[in-house]
Amino acid sequence: MPQVDPELFDRGQFQAELALKASPIAAFKKAIRGAHEVLDARFRKGRDIRRLVEDRAWFVDQILREAWARLDWSEDADIALLAVGGYGRGELHPYSDIDLLILLDSADHETFREPIERFLTLLWDIGLEVGQSVRSVDECAEEARADLTVITNLMESRTIAGPERLRQRMIEVTSTERMWPSRHFFLAKRKEQRARHAKYNDTEYNLEPNVKGSPGGLRDIQTILWVARRHFGTLNLHAMVGQGFLLESEYALLASSQEFLWKVRYALHMLAGRAEDRLLFDYQLGIAGLLGFEGSDAKRTIERFMQKYYRTVMSIAELSELIVLHFEEAILGAGESGQARPLNSRFQVRDDYIEVTHPNVFKRTPFAIMEIFVLMAQHPEIKGVRADTIRLLRDHRHLIDDDFRNDIRNTSLFIELFKCRQGIHRNLRRMNRYGILGRYLPEFGHIVGQMQHDLFHIYTVDAHTLNLIKHLRKLKWPELAEKFPLASKVIDKLPKPELIYLAGLYHDIGKGRGGDHSELGALDAEAFCARHQLPAWDSRLVAWLVRNHLVMSTTAQRKDLSDPQVIHDFAQQVGDQTHLDYLYVLTIADINATNPSLWNSWRASLLRQLYTETKRALRRGLENPLDREEQIRRTQSAALDILVRAGVDQDDAEQLWSQLGDDYFLRHTAGDVAWHTEAILQHPQDGGPLVLIKETTQREFEGGTQIFIYAPDQHDFFAVTVAAMDQLNLNIHDARVITSTSQFTLDTYIVLDADGGQIGDNPARIREIRQGLVDALKNPDDYPAIIQRRVPRQLKHFAFAPQVTISNDAQRPVTMLEITAPDRPGLLARIGKIFLDFDLSLQNAKIATLGERIEDVFFITDAHNQPLSDPELCARLQQAIIEQLSPTRDTASAISRISI
Repeated sequence: MPQVDPELFDRGQFQAELALKASPIAAFKKAIRGAHEVLDARFRKGRDIRRLVEDRAWFVDQILREAWARLDWSEDADIALLAVGGYGRGELHPYSDIDLLILLDSADHETFREPIERFLTLLWDIGLEVGQSVRSVDECAEEARADLTVITNLMESRTIAGPERLRQRMIEVTSTERMWPSRHFFLAKRKEQRARHAKYNDTEYNLEPNVKGSPGGLRDIQTILWVARRHFGTLNLHAMVGQGFLLESEYALLASSQEFLWKVRYALHMLAGRAEDRLLFDYQLGIAGLLGFEGSDAKRTIERFMQKYYRTVMSIAELSELIVLHFEEAILGAGESGQARPLNSRFQVRDDYIEVTHPNVFKRTPFAIMEIFVLMAQHPEIKGVRADTIRLLRDHRHLIDDDFRNDIRNTSLFIELFKCRQGIHRNLRRMNRYGILGRYLPEFGHIVGQMQHDLFHIYTVDAHTLNLIKHLRKLKWPELAEKFPLASKVIDKLPKPELIYLAGLYHDIGKGRGGDHSELGALDAEAFCARHQLPAWDSRLVAWLVRNHLVMSTTAQRKDLSDPQVIHDFAQQVGDQTHLDYLYVLTIADINATNPSLWNSWRASLLRQLYTETKRALRRGLENPLDREEQIRRTQSAALDILVRAGVDQDDAEQLWSQLGDDYFLRHTAGDVAWHTEAILQHPQDGGPLVLIKETTQREFEGGTQIFIYAPDQHDFFAVTVAAMDQLNLNIHDARVITSTSQFTLDTYIVLDADGGQIGDNPARIREIRQGLVDALKNPDDYPAIIQRRVPRQLKHFAFAPQVTISNDAQRPVTMLEITAPDRPGLLARIGKIFLDFDLSLQNAKIATLGERIEDVFFITDAHNQPLSDPELCARLQQAIIEQLSPTRDTASAISRISI
């Protein structure tokens, strides 16, 4: 800390200010405000961050001493003011906690109650927010013995004012000889760290990470220092080099990583104006600018900054793991180690951890760099790698060059890893953490730490990729068979399971290069397969999966799966059952590994329906596609069987069906047709709208609630319905709109509650929904107001111009309207109002929300139930949608296409 810094705090000027004022508060506030401005200016000018956080702590020391001195303590007063915690280390960020301990010699608090209260009141009045405790030396010992946080804070203490002897006594009574011996302290800190990491899903790669608490964050460095302080009596990173826990190169990397995170945290506090440690979207662009990151646009700037952040915390996590393993061996093992069990001439197992048999193993036999991970997968009882061997791996990573990558021993070992029964994901993750995977596969190295600035992809590309392989492995777990019944069966019958893992490894590897990442990744996959000498069939399958890994989810979520032509086209693209099986399993894992919170049983049911229908089409033969008439006959025949058994007159049912049109029977199952038919026949002619609600049971709609509406057709039917559903806090996931020849509409909606949950068996909620819809449809002139809900905080940071495409369907007499736009409350109701204004009829809709964006497809006709044919009308429709859905109402950059 600086001995004196007049620019930051001029004691003489401060004393003069105090003398001029009737109250000291104004002088203190002026000094604090001035120091903030000086320190922030120094940060912007690039002052060394380590000096900057020490400068701030020094300044606060001066302010506290001045405040403390105003109380006229006697020279022999047995009371001292101590800095503890991070402030005790002499480190303060703009809004860091200022933790104080007022330390007494005895437990007689009353003697000093009045001056302590005046001191704390002054701090409050001058705007200095502190966390304080008042304890005697003996009370410190009692509290510290019972509380890990207290002992940790007391270890980092400095005397600011008062006699130093009190702090020395406190240190003595809380020493390792009296409490928290280093073994117990280490175990407690390790448990605390694991619990903290679990809070952040054990990943460094959250979209809005916590700079302090997330894995690889500043708290991990502090944990290392706390354990070192308790065991060795040092609280200095460089001192750990002398203890043999760090190499100079590792110390330099850890120190530079800490300094980068300090810069991020300092900028974060500056921009937030408060003690904010979450790297929120609100601040990422501003911090990137303060730290000198530049890009062609805001999105690219943020991605470059965040890639640096993620790579930094990954380095910290890697070194933290290495040091914690060292601590385990030194503190828990106390220098003792068990008998080594040899695995081969290069490796052995000691205390359940693998280690080299000789320090020159990697130098003499570089293929051992790959072999160690295969051995761990083949021996799942091995818990990990011993610290010294991790360091040797790090030291020999430079041996991975083109000769290494083309060595048949290494290519064979890498493929062998993917054939292991266990440990594939775990050891790929280790390879990534130790910096091996990105060197062996340079194309993978490019995606390490690469984020995608959106809400759908919540992990970096490398983390998502390894997560996908983890999900593929989990599909084999018996306990997940209930959640993924079909996928669990399908993955077990794949002829070569290793190929699905290889496809998973490469499916997103082309991201961040510009162009179609699926095509770029397929080319990389082909080169990988050639270098690893995979058979031609295997190579073609892996490349095909990478090239087409998005096709199944896109088809399921954006196309009408009730249309036999859609199924036939997809079946032709897949080609055979084997490709379908591999693609289905890869798609399931990809969606779950992208963002688990967006996975629901509705999406699962769409994929399962597409898989099942495609499987039938392949069995029938691609040369024998199911035609519409055959599908309608099958549906009617099965529905009639159900109705006759229920006592419904066959003639009545067939008379009703004659009015409904072919599309109705194509888009509904036999069970639904029977359910609708019986209810319609029993419904009074003048009974108003018929609204049926049930939790769906058929597999293709599992997880959603089905709402069926039968009522006289009216011009504003869809607009009124979706606006009413919006008011009822329902999210629409599918809409099937059909108008009968008798001018009655038969609409089916699949909905979830606004939070994405199921409505379930909730009679009160179902009654509320039914009554709300009936009331709205009975009185369409009282058009439901579109609710003006606040746009969620995160959505505000993902504004982009809507994309609107209008084209006529080649197979059916409808116009297809595709909209990609930022999500916002009431969006579907706004689109419905536009359809109403333009006198359009909706025939069908596919609704998909992907993070911060919607990708919806609407099949529409004009007022005469004909496809749109007027280019001018289409242009006006397009412009209206863009204006309504643009976050800033700036339509200049919107993308629109018309093809009619």
